[in-house]
Amino acid sequence: MAERYDVIILGGGNAGFGVSAIAHDAGKKIAFVEERDFGGTCPNRGCTPKKVLVAAAHALHEIAIAGAHGIEVGAAKLDWAKLIGREKDMVSFVPAAMESSARKRGEVFKGSAKFVGPNAVDVEGAVLEGENIVIATGSKPRPLPIPGAEHLITSDEVLSEAMQPGEVVFIGGGVIAMEFSHVYARAGTKVTILEVLPRLLPRVEADAVAAVQAESERLGIAVKTGVQVKEITRLNGANGANGKLRVVYEHDGRAETADADRVVNGAGRIANVDRLDLDAGDVKHDRIAVEVDDYLRSTSNPAVWVCGDCLVTSAQLSPLATYEGRIVGRNIVDGPTVKPDYTVVPSCVYTVPALSTVGLTEDEARQQGLDVKVSVNDMTGWFSGKSYAESVAWAKVLVDEGRDRIVGAHMVGHQSEDLIHLFALAMRHGIAASKLKDDLFAFPTFSSDVKNLF
Repeated sequence: MAERYDVIILGGGNAGFGVSAIAHDAGKKIAFVEERDFGGTCPNRGCTPKKVLVAAAHALHEIAIAGAHGIEVGAAKLDWAKLIGREKDMVSFVPAAMESSARKRGEVFKGSAKFVGPNAVDVEGAVLEGENIVIATGSKPRPLPIPGAEHLITSDEVLSEAMQPGEVVFIGGGVIAMEFSHVYARAGTKVTILEVLPRLLPRVEADAVAAVQAESERLGIAVKTGVQVKEITRLNGANGANGKLRVVYEHDGRAETADADRVVNGAGRIANVDRLDLDAGDVKHDRIAVEVDDYLRSTSNPAVWVCGDCLVTSAQLSPLATYEGRIVGRNIVDGPTVKPDYTVVPSCVYTVPALSTVGLTEDEARQQGLDVKVSVNDMTGWFSGKSYAESVAWAKVLVDEGRDRIVGAHMVGHQSEDLIHLFALAMRHGIAASKLKDDLFAFPTFSSDVKNLF
């Protein structure tokens, strides 16, 4: 006889834990199903371990600009194996700790789940029935239909391989490619980014992308957009290539090649739902996305909810996954009453320096018919920028003057990964642009520059 639960959560990552926090407090009987490591991608194979590598890149950057401060240093050399070891040590506790937390909130089932009915899933032969079933299975690397794609590695391997490659090619110029390319380049690896679209990071403010691309190219990263990758092959070691990989591609109408030790899938991630047998659960989908209503509930099966990275209508960000999970939890407990609000979502691309953004891009503001004041500043010549020898310090701020409201902010460098939250705070809580501009900030700080950015 199948075990019955109030809530079955498929996935033990941020979204699933967001659901469980609300449901457990309400006394719901919960089952967690996780096929890999509790905690999911972010703390185990994503943003958290990646930030350890980014921190090393920041240290290398500080060493590189030491001369501007009158400090003489020798050439820096990164021990890649030690860095990977440090990264692994720092996150090694996560799966056990998260699983322990899950067991305090409900029962845990390890293995792959698939629907066997509208209110039932099979987990390695055990059938679980649930009044509510939450799909929080996260994402996986986007497969690339390229001959030789089996030679590609993903961010998992980048975060695991103890040997630093001499040359790397990224297929795709998304967030993963941008962040890891800066780590590799500052560590001395030759990097090439091949992007099929006309520009990098198409959803990000175009001028901000141009600023971070210029900084990337200053580091020696080769960026080629509008590329068609034809195939990836392994070269025969007998010809002196030592088993390197060759990427054959077309750029500006010309056939070109790039040889590398590693070729990385940098084309982003897609919802990890293809093995759930959604049809058996009467869950409407298009093989990539589950169709949901405004409350994150399946449009075809009201017992099924979706949140986190497998919800393709929102950005794949760990804070959003937790936010969406808590909304689903609240809607399960109280009925469908809460809708997610994505109007103010700060995010960062952790290049070195970082690209940070919140709100509308300039194109989006124009398309919405907003009459915005657009302020663009290069802060490398400002006192703060010169004090820290910033190689890039750029910002664009959009203000709806009629409403005295900031509607978008986009920054590269200038500690943007922290400053962006001042703009997000003002936008989310309706703080007038004029009030922020007149506020008091400690001086001299990067924060004190905010009032001069618009």
